[in-house]
Amino acid sequence: MNDQNKKPSQDAPKNVVGASNANTSAWRKLFSKKWAAPAAFMAAAAIIVTLMWVYQGPDETPTMSTTPDTVATTPGTTAEEATTQPTEEEEEIIVKSGTETMQWPVADRNAVKVARSFYDINATKEERESALVQISADTIVGSTGISLAAAEGDKSFDVAAALSGKVFLVDKHPTNGNIVEIKHADGLKTVYQSLSDVQVKIGDEVEQGAIIAKAGRNEIERQLGNHLFFAVYQNGTAVNPSTLLDQQAE
Repeated sequence: MNDQNKKPSQDAPKNVVGASNANTSAWRKLFSKKWAAPAAFMAAAAIIVTLMWVYQGPDETPTMSTTPDTVATTPGTTAEEATTQPTEEEEEIIVKSGTETMQWPVADRNAVKVARSFYDINATKEERESALVQISADTIVGSTGISLAAAEGDKSFDVAAALSGKVFLVDKHPTNGNIVEIKHADGLKTVYQSLSDVQVKIGDEVEQGAIIAKAGRNEIERQLGNHLFFAVYQNGTAVNPSTLLDQQAE
């Protein structure tokens, strides 16, 4: 009877503190391994990348800022300008810069001829083909300006500023030769390439008609011999120089 009245025996309660100490000791042993810390870092990084991917969505690509080592452009262009095509509205630009009307970028207009024209998508097939420039063995692009050569023989000639303005670039390009760029009023910029004997420097204020260099040679249009490549931009868009220069007689 007494045995029946005895309460069933109960297991002694576990030592919670002791269990915690055991777990802590196990973690310490784990992190004492040489590979433990790098593995934990890689796991944390993987979790962060996964969360970023989920947040962005699988169809989004992280933005990256890169600069290409080489960009193939036509004479007178930058990488950005090379893909710009003027619209009909943009072609009807203001010909005058301040109080001046653009003049031919040479000292003697009668001493030169247009050896290569501006590439106009609205021109005839023959005119477009004659305005193509081969910049590499497998790359041909349309000219963004006009190339002027001596009317007779392979002679050099004086290159003049087409408008008054400020010189903001004087450089030597490996294929386009010596370059001078001048900024003018009304968002106009004139570009002069394939130069020799450059007479100006960055920061110079030049008057319209002032001699800035002589025509020279460059690699990209070497078949033209001594010549001037001349381009005009209105707010970053290439404009046919011949269209502007022809208007001075009106």
